[in-house]
Amino acid sequence: MADEPTINEPTTNEAPKSERASDPAVSVVGPDDGETITLGTTRGRILEDGTTTGHRLGLAEFVLAPGTPGPPQHRHAQHDEGFYIISGTLRFTVGDRVHDASAGTLVMVPPGAPHTFANVTDHPAVMLSIFTPDLYVQYFRDLQDMTADGRKLTPGANIQVMSRYATEPATDFADFA
Repeated sequence: MADEPTINEPTTNEAPKSERASDPAVSVVGPDDGETITLGTTRGRILEDGTTTGHRLGLAEFVLAPGTPGPPQHRHAQHDEGFYIISGTLRFTVGDRVHDASAGTLVMVPPGAPHTFANVTDHPAVMLSIFTPDLYVQYFRDLQDMTADGRKLTPGANIQVMSRYATEPATDFADFA
């Protein structure tokens, strides 16, 4: 019967459940979307700044150029930080231990654990950074603002910005002179 609806056609004028006004907002960030962060040779994209997750979670994608040094080794007091390597290899230093993390590796850092990372290879590396809660997303915005003003991203300047986000240098594992 030609007049009967097929299984794929709606039988009412009601919006699909996912589009109803009473449903929570859903964030969809396409491959060319997101807030762009530039920190020297590192390019970042904020995928979730905590707005959709009630500030329980923040996500960012970072592309690190070959030979990119990371931040000074540090500890977070109020958030977990995760790194999922999408492509390339990053070197993670955790206290006095070194881990080379290649594509497909997840590194989870709980509060209080000293850590840093760098791209010591001759190839770009891409990682997804996870922050729970989203506290650290603003840190990257602040670093970008600082360098946009012409200031250099020195270890000391980096530590100064980190201190705003319950983060301190791991001075027992690194020299910050």
